[in-house]
Amino acid sequence: MSITLKGMTWSHPRGYDPMIACSRLWQERTGITVEWDKRSLQDFETYPVEELARAYDLIVIDHPHVGQITKEKCLAPLDVAGREAERRALAQASVGRSYPSYTWQGRQWAFPIDAATQVQAWRPDRADRAADWSEMLVMARRGKVALPMRPPHSLMCFYTLSANLGHPCRSDGMGQLIATDGGVEAFERLRELTDLIEPACFSMDPIAVLEAMSEPQSRAVCAPLIYGYVSYAMPGFRSSLVRFGDIPVAGRNGPSGSALGGTGIAVSAFSKAVDAAIDFAYFVASGEVQRGPYASGGGQPGHAAAWDDEAVNAATFDFYRATRKTLETAWVRPRHDGYMAFQQAASDRINDGLMRKDAARKVVDDLNRLFGASFAPT
Repeated sequence: MSITLKGMTWSHPRGYDPMIACSRLWQERTGITVEWDKRSLQDFETYPVEELARAYDLIVIDHPHVGQITKEKCLAPLDVAGREAERRALAQASVGRSYPSYTWQGRQWAFPIDAATQVQAWRPDRADRAADWSEMLVMARRGKVALPMRPPHSLMCFYTLSANLGHPCRSDGMGQLIATDGGVEAFERLRELTDLIEPACFSMDPIAVLEAMSEPQSRAVCAPLIYGYVSYAMPGFRSSLVRFGDIPVAGRNGPSGSALGGTGIAVSAFSKAVDAAIDFAYFVASGEVQRGPYASGGGQPGHAAAWDDEAVNAATFDFYRATRKTLETAWVRPRHDGYMAFQQAASDRINDGLMRKDAARKVVDDLNRLFGASFAPT
């Protein structure tokens, strides 16, 4: 009997096209069909995973969902018996903490297929990469900087700045999110920058910023904290090329502390073909596929074999080499059940505080209160 799996990913060529390419190859090898639907980036970041798990066999997720997913029992763990060697290879090939970010309560809930973190983007025909925060602010004062501030990206910028300044936020419930003084410093740095950007940035996600930056006459030529999107570094994807590199350093520890992103492939616990779906997950996350059809299909791989590959880098103006240091030292967000609601509320509080000119200490106090409440039993 023929098997057809249904998958859900996110609506961008980077998220959709490589899944189509890899599924075509999988069908040729196994006879199993994988059909893909897609949803907007905003839905991807906020939509309840349980609802997707009831409708799809394969789901592309991001790691902050894992605590909620575990409680809801809506995904099948991928650490099945007999495939330990494959998992060791995947773990050893993790770019930064991508692989362990999907490990929760001793089980593996997804495999990284896309590695990303906040990096720096710029238009190489109009500007050079800003080496540090001060250099970037010079461009911002000239109206040449954009920043994605639509939730949850305002919180991601706060996370990255906090950690890069030497005050990383907590990711567990053993204390407040951030010490007041460290949080105030990060918020004031963010305020200084957002006072210099267009108000429209508060309604823009990374895709919207990169679409605007890639327009030939874009006023903005630098986005200092933005999730890397390899598509825009590929000649011909848009009319103007965008390059990517390490974040501009605000602290003393190099480009460290960026808020980890990326995506993983997960399998629904409600699937009627769980074994076939798990087989596909191992396949699409493997080094051979990641540096081959996944990368050439327009994806942004999560496997080190692709990040190290000469041809993969050559096709993207060294996107992978140029951002590797930032990704290897990236910070992993909280992942507990209750985090997703906090992420939305905290992002909104940051934006409200910036737009209303609230005192930084008041905003940080509210973030710490919201964080503590997110661990409360439901």
